[in-house]
Amino acid sequence: SGGGFGMASSCGLVRGAFTSTAARLSALPHSIATAREALDSGRATSVELVATALEKARAASRLRPFISVEEERAMRYAEASDARREKGEVLGALDGIPFSIKDNFCVKGVRTTCSSKMLESFVPPYTSTVAERLEGQGAVLIGKNNMDEFAMGSANLNSYFGSAVNPWGEEDRVAGGTSGGSAVAVAVGAGVFSIGSDTGGSVRMPAAYCGVVGYKPSYGVLSRHGLISYASSLDCPAPVTRTVEDATTLLRTLSGVDEKDSTSTELRRSERCIDFHSASPLAGVKVGVPAEYWVEEMSDDVIRAWKDGLDTMEKQGATIVEVSLQHTRAALAAYYVLAPAEASSNLSRYDGVRYGHRSVEEGGEGGEEVKEETNAAQDLHRMYTNTRTEGFGAEVKRRIMLGTYVLGTSSFKAYFEKAQKIRRMVVDDFDAAFRRVDVLLVPSTPTAAYTIRSATDMNTVTDTYANDVMTIPASLAGLPAVSVPQCLSSSSLPLGLTVIGQRLDDLFTLDVAAVLEQGRGMTAADFVPALPSLR
Repeated sequence: SGGGFGMASSCGLVRGAFTSTAARLSALPHSIATAREALDSGRATSVELVATALEKARAASRLRPFISVEEERAMRYAEASDARREKGEVLGALDGIPFSIKDNFCVKGVRTTCSSKMLESFVPPYTSTVAERLEGQGAVLIGKNNMDEFAMGSANLNSYFGSAVNPWGEEDRVAGGTSGGSAVAVAVGAGVFSIGSDTGGSVRMPAAYCGVVGYKPSYGVLSRHGLISYASSLDCPAPVTRTVEDATTLLRTLSGVDEKDSTSTELRRSERCIDFHSASPLAGVKVGVPAEYWVEEMSDDVIRAWKDGLDTMEKQGATIVEVSLQHTRAALAAYYVLAPAEASSNLSRYDGVRYGHRSVEEGGEGGEEVKEETNAAQDLHRMYTNTRTEGFGAEVKRRIMLGTYVLGTSSFKAYFEKAQKIRRMVVDDFDAAFRRVDVLLVPSTPTAAYTIRSATDMNTVTDTYANDVMTIPASLAGLPAVSVPQCLSSSSLPLGLTVIGQRLDDLFTLDVAAVLEQGRGMTAADFVPALPSLR
């Protein structure tokens, strides 16, 4: 595939020249709706939109939002879209609109690395259902986004190709993980939207840090076919957008049962609807505030943002109700048993035999007089060991070892079974809360984006795990959750709030999030980072 200026190497991103001579706009339209209107009215062509997105990607290359940029492929698809539009044969609402996708989604003929040396040269022979449905609507893929290796991390610091960097502040802050590249790409205008994946907050956290919308759907609503697995019972394809309306558009486009994914399911048709033209659009809606989310790690800025969000919803007619989710803290510990256990199993396939990295040192102990079959077995074992030692980064190895341990005969009951029981208790907590309220409103993260230096200075690995405390419970319960930018902190960094809804009631959850978005007193344009080269 055509790598263009974003092609990855072992030392990061190659920042070559942007070669297209196509006309470019000063900035992309900020939403799918405005991009579609520009295309339909003739004010812009798909080639112009794609060229603009590619130029923004080049300008932001130092932030490393992409592992690879498919310039030639993207321009070819854009030209085809413009030709269809000329003939009145538009494929769908996304035809001609540029987007990016996290580098753990397979796209036929496009290198897919999972930000790992293990898959550095892997080119899949098939396309994930999500990417297939997007391109079936005519959307134009411009590149694959940076991420934490195999989607393991909280800050996008675990990429083999270099960390994605938050465009806000002094370019010294984490983008959030594991879909940090997707959030950065949307924040800087390198695509109208992106598709990330969310396992325990992997879209919601970077969205909050970068000032964009991150939507984790109910588990099973979007097909996982072609999404390279980390933790199969938790992984969800998840849109990153500038507006809640765009997230809703993508949900309607991408949802639906997929015969290639046995866990896929249909959305529930919501019986509730919100009148956005009413003075009190949330009249009759009960919004829950979980007492357990008032954690000591929460900053004063986040507390103020949370209270402001609750005030906004109350002014829109909602009733605020305090609820209890008593196993919130235990959910964090349960997640870091269950997810590594599933990862240990899923990543066992990377052995250097079928595909992916293979160690070049395959020989046995030279000169030893051993039986031929014994020597062959030793050679094979050494190849396995060296391949996985070389191919996986430190965090991936850590989680594989932890997962293997908790699945062991002596540890299974003490850890894995107890974690499954806690997961059930977390689900029961949410069920009890939703008998009293319609949605929950919680902070997306305990603080604004922290510095990369502070992340590397944290005392233990578990300190970074604790940042997931706000996002993991909804993941364990398979619930829809939408992170919406709420305001800027005292340090002028984005802060997000998350609306959590009932399982499969995604459309109503998104509607409530849209009301929160409209009532916050800021627009999407207010959440454009102030880097001069990105304006």
